This record gives sequence, C-alpha cells and structure tokens, in this order.
Amino acid sequence: MEFNKKKITITATVTLAAVFAMFAWQYLQQPGLPEGIASGNGRLEATEVDITTKFAGWLAEVRVKEGDNVEAGQVLAHMDVRELEAELRHALAQVKQAEKQRNAAKAVITQRKSEVVLAEKILTRSRELYENQNIPIEQLQRSETAVQTARATHAVSEAELAQAEAAIDAARARVESVRTRIDDCALKTPIAGRVLYRLAEAGEVLPAGGKVLTVLDLTDASMTIFLPTLQAGRLRIGDEARIVLDAIPEYTIPAIVSFVSPEAQFTPKEVETRTEREKLMFRVKVRIDPALLAKHSAIMKTGVPGVAYVRLGADVAWPESLQVRLPP
Repeated sequence: MEFNKKKITITATVTLAAVFAMFAWQYLQQPGLPEGIASGNGRLEATEVDITTKFAGWLAEVRVKEGDNVEAGQVLAHMDVRELEAELRHALAQVKQAEKQRNAAKAVITQRKSEVVLAEKILTRSRELYENQNIPIEQLQRSETAVQTARATHAVSEAELAQAEAAIDAARARVESVRTRIDDCALKTPIAGRVLYRLAEAGEVLPAGGKVLTVLDLTDASMTIFLPTLQAGRLRIGDEARIVLDAIPEYTIPAIVSFVSPEAQFTPKEVETRTEREKLMFRVKVRIDPALLAKHSAIMKTGVPGVAYVRLGADVAWPESLQVRLPP
C-alpha cells in the first residue's frame, strides 16, 4: 500500500514537472522583438511640483482636493494674513505721516526762501548806506550775518525736505514688502495639472517651506529604461519610441527618445538576477508628446508599469504589434 502511495506521489511530481517544462518551453518560444527594436521595463513618471509656504504661519484654507485639475496661477490654499494686514495698515499710516512731514518741510522752505530774499535786500541797502557813511560798520556786519543765517536756515530746511522724501520712500517700500508677503500667502500653482497629494489641512501651523500640496504636470510624462551599450549607442535624441502600459496593453502610445545618459551605470537594484545587475547599462528616457497628454489627461496616471520600445535606426519598421493605437 505504501508502495502505491509512493508511486502516485512520484507520478504526480513528474506530471507537474512536465507541465511546467511545457509552459517554460512555450514562453521561450514566443516570438521576440524584430531586429532593430529594443525594449526595457519602467514606470510612467511625470514632473511633480510641491506647493510650499514661503513664510511660517497658520494655514487658513485649502481649496482643492486630491485628484482635482488645476490651472496655472490658480490659488490652491491660503495662509492666515491677519497679522500682515495689520502691519500693512501701520505701513500705510507711516506713508501718510511721512507725506505730511514732507508738505510741512516744503512750507518751511518757502518761508526760509522769503527770509533769505529779505535779508539780501537789507544787506544791499546797508551797503549803500555804509558807502555814504550813513550807518556804522557794525550795522553792515549785522546785515551780512543775517544773510548768512537765513541761507543756513534755508539749507537746513532743504535737508529736512530730503529726509522727509526718504522717509516716504522707505514707508512705501515697507508697504510693497508687506503686500508682497500677503500675496505670497496665497499659494498658487505655477503649472496646470492635477493635485496628486494634499499634505496639510486648514488649521495646521507650518514652517517656512512647509509642503501643502503636490501638483502633477500632466503634460510632462516619460518612462526611464536601461539599455546595454550596443543598443544605447545607436540611439539618437528624437528617435521614435513606443510605450505599452500594463494597465492598458491594448493601446500603444507614441513617444520619442528625450535623453540618453552620457555615462554607463549599473542597472537598477530591482533587477532580480545577479548577472543582470552586474551589466553596465545606459539610462534612456522616453517622453510622450505633451499635446497628446493634454488630449488624454483624464486617463493620465503616474507609477503605472509598462514597457518602452525604441528603434535602433530610422530605417527599422515598427512591427504590427507596436503600431500606434490610442484610446478614443
């Protein structure tokens, strides 16, 4: 009885081994890529822009959620600006005060000019009288001193006016600075795209440079692959490429080679076999046309794995399985 059990176990093991061998043989016999076509595995990547605070403060409002589409320049969140608004009112009051001081300085200058003119006329008259020996030398000297004093007072008034003008400029600069800080508290996105992450909520106190949101640029998507020297050396920037994503294998997305690393490097650690890891490879980036991405932005997702195919020569024809097929 034990002999029969052992026989059945051995028979089952042999059968499983045969089935495995058959599937392995079928996999190895699958038609490979035609001559002149290279491929590599990768994930769809896109530019991510972090929306951060410029100053430390309290986050008053977040206007968008993860997955929302946003336009360039759109305000996505607001920092609390009550303290800055009070500072702005104070700065505006300083501008008004400095303007009043300037106006007062101008009025004083007008008065000092009149005093100089009057003193100069008295001096002219005193000289005539002195020449005719109608007044003593002391009176002439007093007239000359009066002119010098009036001119010095006038110069002081002009200096006070310049100081008032400088105070106005400083106060206005302060106003502009506060307004700029208030404007910076409205957190805007520099690009159009989709909100990928919402990293903070209203009510949180954030440091300078604190991340609030991450926006995904839907018009800048690419896939990075690694190719050996013989293949990477035949590539040129702008060469045609194709991308097939695992999630939608029925579609073939056109792309171009946008980058080929000038230096060889090891393949990524994700490669499973040690032999493969030890091969020096070149990093190649395949980029999708921004206009095409904009048209299909609704289905654009990053992190999706797939395969990128590149032609190693302009005369190489794409096989039927890699002809462009796009979603409607």
